[in-house]
Amino acid sequence: MAMHVPKAPGFAQMLKDGAKHYSGLDEAVYRNIEACKELAATTRSAFGPLGQSKMVINHIEKLFVTNDAATILRELEVQHPAAKLLVMASQQQEQEVGDGTNFVLVFAGALLENAEMLIRMGLSVTEVTEGYEQALKKALDILPGLVCGEQKNLRDKEGIVSAIKTSVMSKQYGNEDFIAGLIAEACQSVLSQKLQFNVDNVRVSKILGSGVHQSEVIQGMVFKRNVEGDVTKAEKCKIAVYSCPLDVLQTETKGTIKITSAEELMNFSKGEENQVEEQIKGIAESGCTVVVSGGKVGELAQHYCNKYKLMVVRLMSKWDLRRLCRSVGATPLPRITPPTADEAGYCDNVYIDEIGDTAVIVFRQKAEESAVATIMIRGSTDNVIDDIERAIDDGVNTFKALTKDPRMVPGAGATEIELAKQISTFGESCPGLEQYSIVKFAESLEVVPKALSENAGAKGTEILSKLYAAHQEGKQSVGVDVESVPVGVRDALETNIKDLYINKYWGMKYATTAACTVLKVDQVSIRNQVARHLRNLYIYIFTFYFHFCWNSQSLSIKIPMHIVHIQEEMPII
Repeated sequence: MAMHVPKAPGFAQMLKDGAKHYSGLDEAVYRNIEACKELAATTRSAFGPLGQSKMVINHIEKLFVTNDAATILRELEVQHPAAKLLVMASQQQEQEVGDGTNFVLVFAGALLENAEMLIRMGLSVTEVTEGYEQALKKALDILPGLVCGEQKNLRDKEGIVSAIKTSVMSKQYGNEDFIAGLIAEACQSVLSQKLQFNVDNVRVSKILGSGVHQSEVIQGMVFKRNVEGDVTKAEKCKIAVYSCPLDVLQTETKGTIKITSAEELMNFSKGEENQVEEQIKGIAESGCTVVVSGGKVGELAQHYCNKYKLMVVRLMSKWDLRRLCRSVGATPLPRITPPTADEAGYCDNVYIDEIGDTAVIVFRQKAEESAVATIMIRGSTDNVIDDIERAIDDGVNTFKALTKDPRMVPGAGATEIELAKQISTFGESCPGLEQYSIVKFAESLEVVPKALSENAGAKGTEILSKLYAAHQEGKQSVGVDVESVPVGVRDALETNIKDLYINKYWGMKYATTAACTVLKVDQVSIRNQVARHLRNLYIYIFTFYFHFCWNSQSLSIKIPMHIVHIQEEMPII
């Protein structure tokens, strides 16, 4: 006799077994807000130039020590559905602008925290979200009036360094001037005449040892490898690039030959050698002195390359092969044939260098402009180098954003305080209950200067009062001065701290949209994955038993009844 177990009451009884259902303010809205607040609090202490680093060990036990929010979120693998909405908003900011991911998280977390207070006071979720949307619209109207300058000349190195320094400072405080200089040099060298810029054209090569200030920009590409043959350098050389292995061509079909004498064996080997020699000789006669292969290099081919003084480089990655072709202007050939004049690439210098104890192959162009530039990073540990790479990635993306919109706004929290002041005034003049959420939107913007000052060791409320006092006097560009002792306030334009206009524009837009989306969720249904895995396990057991019975009973199938009952009772998930 089977015992009947009743399902959960309410909406949950309509779902499959193992599903969970939450509804209402206490179960759904407050739970979601709490999860998002926890996530925002995690990255808030990493905000700004003096933000604390986080240590994350991912699923393959790789260690990350960084204050880069994008890396922290990627390696944490957040599972909570509401918190995932904030993660997706920050990822979209990363794709759109390349920087400001932490701003999106911190601001969205503050919006949700203030929304919780309003809902507990008695406002409906709709009134809160409508107020936030009105406040966002007003903020985006005010923002163009706060623009403090434009960086239209992308060839002006000093102006570019000034524009991207703030982005680099949040990752590498103290080295921002040097690293921003490297980024500006690399980006300007790959900028086309039509001012078109591709982020992929600025490469990074990480070489352990020495210090950050030994990093340099190389016009061309650097590979951490050694050459295959004896030739180790070439100047003003033509380059043949092959996407196939530099080896004896394998036939599509397999065959067997019978050799009965030493003479037949010698003739067979001689024919193969002649074929390879003809191929290598043809490459050498075409004027090429460097051969790049996308596959393995055979011993016979290597021998003839040494004979004809050809430098052989093997690249393991097809992506590196494509970038090298773009750098030297070559066409990758699928077969070992001599390249034509159009198919061969050109490079001023190709040579082996030893940096620290790492052997590298350098493809260097002497021209000031090249298709690809490489920033060679030096550092004492892998974690330091990785963090510098993240700072460079942010700086390169900032340069890319400048090609879209060159407008700049004051940094150091000055823009947020000015927006908060004006939106708060706007909210007080609005009729209806939405005015409360508009004022709370303004309060949420205070989280940026507050986080900057608290991470620098100062009291956030004191700094906020000083900022508001300065902005009431009409000083729109006064922000947090983390360099002074004790931490105070100062005009951000005097210290050249500027943020991208589109960074603030998209950051506020994504954060507000994500916060409103979380607030509008009042019911959450979660399918239990454990029940599905159990069902799959039972199916595997049943299948195994079925085959066992089939093979052992000579087509007489005997299926135990308890397995049949299990299959009938298990829910299909």
